[in-house]
Amino acid sequence: MKLYQLIIVLALFITSSVKSQSNLPLRIDESKIKPLNNLKNPVLQKSLEQELNKVPAWKKLIAQNKMAVGVIDLSNTEDAKYASVNENQMMYAASLPKIAVLLAAMDALEKGQLKETPEVTKDMKLMISNSNNEASTRMIDKLGYAKIASVMTDDKYKFYDKTYGGLWVGKRYAQDGATNREPLKNLSHAATVAQVCKYYYLLTNGKLVNYDRSKQMLDIMENPALHHKFVNTLDQIAPDARLFRKSGSWKNFHSDSILVWGDATRRYILVALIDDANGENIIRNLVVPVEKALKRALIL
Repeated sequence: MKLYQLIIVLALFITSSVKSQSNLPLRIDESKIKPLNNLKNPVLQKSLEQELNKVPAWKKLIAQNKMAVGVIDLSNTEDAKYASVNENQMMYAASLPKIAVLLAAMDALEKGQLKETPEVTKDMKLMISNSNNEASTRMIDKLGYAKIASVMTDDKYKFYDKTYGGLWVGKRYAQDGATNREPLKNLSHAATVAQVCKYYYLLTNGKLVNYDRSKQMLDIMENPALHHKFVNTLDQIAPDARLFRKSGSWKNFHSDSILVWGDATRRYILVALIDDANGENIIRNLVVPVEKALKRALIL
């Protein structure tokens, strides 16, 4: 093969490889998908803490266990890096745990426990994109608390455990009805940043239920109808990035979770749980310093 032919082949290979890693879910070597603890990176951890501690109010909330943040750097999809503060601090997370209902629904659809009707498909989209409580309650009623809990505690995922808690939905998004609160703190809608980060990481890699169901979930989560918190800032600084998101708010409790898929330098998962009246504004203002932390960690 002549040199110019070899160059063309290599260029086509590189272009194809880059393109394949631009599609979601990713298709990377199974050995590259690691447990969350194995993704912890001391450089990113230090960089994240430095940025968060620059704001005295944030530093105080973190010390009081009222602010939890987790981030996964996906700029190199085969070498993801994770850092967090208060990763296992379980908080009331309002509508964010609707992602647990979405996963349970996909699991039920795959196993034939739930029929995939146009109404179900529409309710899943309304539940996530619009955070519609009526649609969420209909999905919860179709699935049942036992089904949702079984998926969250399944050894395949372990999104909820007896030590730290995690993702949990034990109440309809309505005033009435029976409840199934989680056992550690008696919360009805709960989350930790560690488990939500893990959820998005597995989803990005096509590992929730299976590749096709993961893609279906990503399609539902993309282009959120609500443009507050993380999305408000990202609309301004990264208008071309793809955003996959679920948030929640109730009284002082504010939460957000997002997969940002922009150019090669802006690909990450970000999760925040805040117990503070100013939580929505805090989450909105988190994006820029977290991106600074990610960029600093890349060059150190």
